[in-house]
Amino acid sequence: MATLKTIGLKIAQERTKQKLSQEDLAGMVEMDRSFLSYIENGRKNFSMFLFLKIAEALKVKPEELLK
Repeated sequence: MATLKTIGLKIAQERTKQKLSQEDLAGMVEMDRSFLSYIENGRKNFSMFLFLKIAEALKVKPEELLK
């Protein structure tokens, strides 16, 4: 089962794999970098809409971030 922590870790791993900074990804999805940091560390709940925007920006299927 995916938790906020595991989803955040997958987002961070994919972002790093694509050589994007938190600032880069945050700009792509129009959010604050510090909020993205909270998401990647599993410390903030976030909307499905934002989850889908992050997946789209990373060019991955949303289900890949849930594994």
